[in-house]
Amino acid sequence: ANYFTNTSDKSKKVAFWLCLLGGAVGLHQFYVGRIGKGLLYMFTGGLFIFGWLSDLIKIATGGFRDNSGQPLRQ
Repeated sequence: ANYFTNTSDKSKKVAFWLCLLGGAVGLHQFYVGRIGKGLLYMFTGGLFIFGWLSDLIKIATGGFRDNSGQPLRQ
């Protein structure tokens, strides 16, 4: 049997830096293809900073996923 994990074509490192530097305007959300959530972050200051910080932790710990539900690649 073959066991493999599907991962996104999006990079965890790139998402982390976009989130760190532009999380309040949703840059990391646009990067992973979540346009709606990116717009929401843009108009709410990263969901009033809480969503931004939560995403930063999720990206760092591997819990953040792209728009198709795939974990980001290393």
